[in-house]
Amino acid sequence: MGQRLRILDVGMGQGAQALRLARAGHTITGLESDAALLRAAREALASEPAGIRERVRLLEGDGRETGVHFLPGSFDVVLCHGVLMHVEEPDAMLAGLARMLAPGGLLSLLVRNADALAMRPGMAGDWSGALAAFDSDTYSPGHPASPVRADRLETLTATLAGIAAPLQAWYGVRVFTDNVPNEEGLPAAEELERLLAAEDRAGRTDPYRRVAALLHLCGVRG
Repeated sequence: MGQRLRILDVGMGQGAQALRLARAGHTITGLESDAALLRAAREALASEPAGIRERVRLLEGDGRETGVHFLPGSFDVVLCHGVLMHVEEPDAMLAGLARMLAPGGLLSLLVRNADALAMRPGMAGDWSGALAAFDSDTYSPGHPASPVRADRLETLTATLAGIAAPLQAWYGVRVFTDNVPNEEGLPAAEELERLLAAEDRAGRTDPYRRVAALLHLCGVRG
């Protein structure tokens, strides 16, 4: 096993990501503000073996208030995946997350790509929606979900530099599959393997990664 890391998962949801990391041997702190999601995460954790349960700590809290719960430099990795899109002014939150990192620590962000908002309606033949999306910084996944904010690579690159966690690498996520309905099941194993290989290749390659539905950014604390 490699290095065992201290990881903070901000906005962990039902804890699927946190549990995978705990099973890999890391120490996980999950922070979630939604009581129902936190309850689901605790129920999932309760079914794990004792050795995994003892590596996981689940807290109710907001990612904008990490300083209330933790000391600066407490973590080797901070994950913030699918959370910034729900935060109106993210810069202060990002600065707080960066302060939680030990020197050399990794800040991992998954955000909606504002530079590619026209792709989904355009690929679906919704030309009015595509034209409107060119000038928008919000994404509307459809009823009953409310619109969420999107981020631009250039802006986040500048923000990460300003909080002493400059961008080291970035990837596109969901280049080819953003229009696949959520209710559609997974393809057969062999086809799924090819799909994931294509998505992985596109997510690392220009120009494809620039039109991905989501961006994965990795900043490293100086």
